[in-house]
Amino acid sequence: QVQLVESGGDLVQPGGSLRLSCAASGFTLGYRAIAWFRQAPGKEREGVSCLSWTDGKTYYADSVKGRFTISIENDKNTVFLEMNSLKPEDTANYYCAAAVYNWYKTAWYQGHIYDYWGQGTQVAVSS
Repeated sequence: QVQLVESGGDLVQPGGSLRLSCAASGFTLGYRAIAWFRQAPGKEREGVSCLSWTDGKTYYADSVKGRFTISIENDKNTVFLEMNSLKPEDTANYYCAAAVYNWYKTAWYQGHIYDYWGQGTQVAVSS
């Protein structure tokens, strides 16, 4: 059974750091890309970052470039999102998602191209 489980969300002060984890299991055929999305109350879901095995590159939303870093353990079972210099506007529920069948770099930030999703982990940035 395919499963993505996020962890690491917390309440942090502005300027602080967090590391989110996404544990992947059951992907017997592997996956083409894995990404982090976030959704704040009353806002649309936003693609934050993506790590692609299709082209070997990482992608970031402009709003997090230079502050967030996506990485993966060598066994591909855990993906991390290192978040630094956090701002109140980073407050959201963060989800990881995996694309198994197809992935398109021009659409990396669009949720509909991902096949599996985790349940999310809450990040709150506030003083």
